Amino acid sequence: MSDTIRVEQAGAITVLVLNRPAAFNALEMELVDALVDRVTALARDERVRGVVITGAGKAFCSGGDLRWMLSHPQGPAGAFHALAARFHLVVLEIRRMAKPVVAAVNGVAAGGGFSFALACDFRVLAESAVLRQAYTSNGLSIDGGGTFALPRLVGYARAMEIAAFDAPVSARQALEWGLATKVAADGQAVEEAVALAARIASGSLHSYGLAKRLLGDAFDTPLEAQLERERAALAACGAHPDGQEGMRAFAEKRRPAFR
Repeated sequence: MSDTIRVEQAGAITVLVLNRPAAFNALEMELVDALVDRVTALARDERVRGVVITGAGKAFCSGGDLRWMLSHPQGPAGAFHALAARFHLVVLEIRRMAKPVVAAVNGVAAGGGFSFALACDFRVLAESAVLRQAYTSNGLSIDGGGTFALPRLVGYARAMEIAAFDAPVSARQALEWGLATKVAADGQAVEEAVALAARIASGSLHSYGLAKRLLGDAFDTPLEAQLERERAALAACGAHPDGQEGMRAFAEKRRPAFR
């Protein structure tokens, strides 16, 4: 297994650490392939109830490794085409995973790292962390689902401002704009992210996974279709042990004991 990712365990929460600190955890094919393998496996692993993603060293992720792309045998166009195909599999797995995925942004998150953080369900930023889309300043367009997540998080007008001007966004500004869930003291982002994931994981992941999918699909679904999806999901909850336990606990005025 590639050493570009370090795996740590915090109870039922798995922490994936991007492990190219000398390159500020820039994305190249070996790292992205390792991410595909790890994230896909974690989505299936019933022992894992949540995932935290962070970076080793001073950065969360500085985006695509431009040196790797410029030296690619098919040139930058071929490099982008190949890398984005794999990177986008990671984004899809995260957005469809029926368990919480939290980005612990310990330092700069730029370019693909910015989109990577936005793909996660929640973002805990260290006080000194900085977000920057970084694509347009380098003559590039946004990938990694950034154009999907950004307007949904901050609205179209703010998303256009971020895309057009590419100003660095501080942790406090990110919190104010809705790009961050929480700001943590420097050195505490992973700990806070694990606590957040564990809080969700202590509840019903069946219910959480359905809510995550319904909300993610809502922007592109007509009302009638969304109502039908809600009805089907609610019926599935009624048939699931978690839903039955939750209803019994409410009726008996006690805390539910989800499996």
